Amino acid sequence: MGRIVVIGSYNRDTVLRVARLPQPGETMAAIGMARFHGGKGSNQAVAAARSGAQVAMVAAIGADAAGQGALDLWSAEGIDARRVARDGALPTGEAMILVDDAGENEIVVLAGANAALAAPPREAFDGAALVVAQLETPVATTEAAFAAARDMGATTLLNAAPAQALPANLVAATDILVVNETEAARLVAGAGAPAVLAAALAPRLRGGVVVTAGAAGAIWAGHDASPVTVPAPMVAVVDSTGAGDAFIGAFAAALAAGLDPAAAMRRGVVAGALACGKAGAVPSLPDLAGILAAGG
Repeated sequence: MGRIVVIGSYNRDTVLRVARLPQPGETMAAIGMARFHGGKGSNQAVAAARSGAQVAMVAAIGADAAGQGALDLWSAEGIDARRVARDGALPTGEAMILVDDAGENEIVVLAGANAALAAPPREAFDGAALVVAQLETPVATTEAAFAAARDMGATTLLNAAPAQALPANLVAATDILVVNETEAARLVAGAGAPAVLAAALAPRLRGGVVVTAGAAGAIWAGHDASPVTVPAPMVAVVDSTGAGDAFIGAFAAALAAGLDPAAAMRRGVVAGALACGKAGAVPSLPDLAGILAAGG
């Protein structure tokens, strides 16, 4: 099992359950509230660790109770947090999440200390097989970290979420891109089936691209093979928050363990499906035993 370094965000999530998602300008009553650990970077690090990988976290948190909660989480999950910075001027990131009775969600994020994350020194990537990042922390930080990671022999994986335009330098520094259908369509400036979107994006990457398609599973496209589709198992959806992060963590852990992209995607889609069966991001992230038992 290779070592994974995750560069990314930590947020404290406040989840409000609603019967349906509100319309613009509408005020409605919540029917429940809970607080969870969140942030794409942290979620993916936890998902990878639970999937059996050795994981290190590179993040920025505030010198506040939420930040201490993050450190406690990573310690409990066996994640190396020595490269996590504590910012005395900015708060730990926060996210407000609305989840309806169908399991759909809407999310608003306050970056806080995440916006001040700086690239770690090169030695942070010593021995890393895979370096994973998202777009909830500064793009310039990810570019610098990916360049250093490649110099140290690591493969780079970018989850281009939340959706936004990608600078050419970041694309050039990315080996594997993982996006959902909406993010993929934005990057190619056009709609299409997931396999079409994956094939359009693949030539831009040194390694390949994964387009996740929810209940339809995920598609891998590389340079030297036809796109591969892996279907997802059927599950009863309770809360889809964290499903994408469960996919990334399990997929990354499988790649770091030496599995090929199709086999790694299988673990990812099973992990993502299982994550839909529980409320909250971190509580829903499955472990490797659960993923394998469900066919991953």
